[in-house]
Amino acid sequence: MNGKGVILVVDDSPESLVLLTDILAAEGYEVRPADSGELALAAAAAIRPELILLDIRMSNMGGFEVFRRLNARPETREIPIIFISASADTEERVEGWRIGGVDFVSKPFEKQ
Repeated sequence: MNGKGVILVVDDSPESLVLLTDILAAEGYEVRPADSGELALAAAAAIRPELILLDIRMSNMGGFEVFRRLNARPETREIPIIFISASADTEERVEGWRIGGVDFVSKPFEKQ
């Protein structure tokens, strides 16, 4: 592992997942991509990341549900989670902060 730590990136959009992985890896982070909530839960339990970037709107299991499940586990409840969203919905952001998310990142992403 390099010196910057492990980030779990969770997004069911392959394009967003690849772009975020590329951006973070170029900055020296070890990135673990997950394309579903179920995979994210398994990945976080297997190798505890220092940070999780979590898409709110995913098919099957949304980001808020993934957050609640991670928060229910003693081994993953302390991992900081930043929500990812293409929506500018204020209520959605308020809900994310209310349940314990540390911040939001807006889509679309752009390499600089």
